[in-house]
Amino acid sequence: MENQSLHSGILLLEGLKVTPQSAVPAFILLLLIYVFIMVSNLGLVLLILRSRSLQQPMYLLFCNMSVNDVFGATIIIPHVLRDMFVSTSERYIRYVDCVVQAFCVHLYGSTSHTVLMIMAFDRYVAICDPLRYAAIMTNRAVATLSAAAWVSALVPVAVLLGLTIRLTRCRHVVANLFCDNASLFALSCESVVVNQVYGLGYTVLLLGSSICSVTLTYLKIAAVCARSRSKALNSKALQTCAAHLTVYVLLLVSAFVIVILHRFPQLSDHRKVAAILGEVALPALNAVIYGLQMKEVRQTLAVLFHGKKAAVMVK
Repeated sequence: MENQSLHSGILLLEGLKVTPQSAVPAFILLLLIYVFIMVSNLGLVLLILRSRSLQQPMYLLFCNMSVNDVFGATIIIPHVLRDMFVSTSERYIRYVDCVVQAFCVHLYGSTSHTVLMIMAFDRYVAICDPLRYAAIMTNRAVATLSAAAWVSALVPVAVLLGLTIRLTRCRHVVANLFCDNASLFALSCESVVVNQVYGLGYTVLLLGSSICSVTLTYLKIAAVCARSRSKALNSKALQTCAAHLTVYVLLLVSAFVIVILHRFPQLSDHRKVAAILGEVALPALNAVIYGLQMKEVRQTLAVLFHGKKAAVMVK
């Protein structure tokens, strides 16, 4: 069976260990969360694009986050939902599809960091250099920053998967509930030192640059707020930065947990749970934390559903 699978390019996913009794509740819960992710994130994107008052650099950059969250959730959740009612011995996936899924999974994770980095830059300019904000954060600058966030994630991830697909396979069981780079190169009996070095180096570079840029940004913002005696400035800084920082910390914790658990094969079940929580919880929370907590978004929603009187009450 294994030789036939290797020859035909068919792999077997381990998937989540769900009992028959808990399969239906887990399926319904995961499906509802997926629907919420799609509706909330796509709804926010449409709201920002249709409302002139929300067509500001901060919200246009946030559209990258919502689109990326929809992309990441769609890559993983429907696949997991399908496998819940399939026996562990029949959770097949073609090797080509597995590579594509792994590429998309890593692109989603990397883009989450790069998008938050450009959003941090936007907050830095808005608070530390407000007089030049309009001149710096033009529509062209927003488009350039957005393209840079996606391209700077896409190219290294393409190299990452390129190093993996060159390897020959001697196994056919993917030790995860979805395909990722580490699970793919683990299928090979060749030396994977190059893959491990590049993967670890890229992870350190991504997380390191992300942490350093966001930390420096917030240190400068804090310094400006400390020197300023304006309560209005400090209130604005707290309002616009709290949501961004909360989303970033949650993303960082999720990334570190998954990276650490990958180093302990005996904790594979814990890694699967952490991975699915990261793919489900973060996209759902992002729309709530970063979208619905913004005053302008709340006011727009209030006008949309309850009229102008409700918008005044939201202020």
